[in-house]
Amino acid sequence: MNKLKNLITKYPFLKFLANRYVLVLIFFAVWILFLDNYSYLEHRVLNREINEIEDNITYYKTEIKKDSTSIKELKNDDQVERYAREKYYMKRADEDIYIIDFEDDKKAEKEAGAKKTISNN
Repeated sequence: MNKLKNLITKYPFLKFLANRYVLVLIFFAVWILFLDNYSYLEHRVLNREINEIEDNITYYKTEIKKDSTSIKELKNDDQVERYAREKYYMKRADEDIYIIDFEDDKKAEKEAGAKKTISNN
């Protein structure tokens, strides 16, 4: 007890911290911030997940808009034929198709694909 009084006289701010109300308040603050199931740290993690999910929602909404415009375009037979020729390299019976890939185009497609997968994560 004598050592405690010596510490309090030596460091006056300890007198404030020795108050039982302050001790309960500090314990409560530590409990709420770090130890509770609804702690501040848990809220930060949940808010980060919510932001990621909202980003996914906006991404998928834009993709839905793109796909719906593609579907509207594909209702025309000429557009279906064009799409089949471009994507699946289909041809008519009397045609020959030559596919020319440029290295610059391949690099650009790989970079775009990498950026797309990064933005999805």
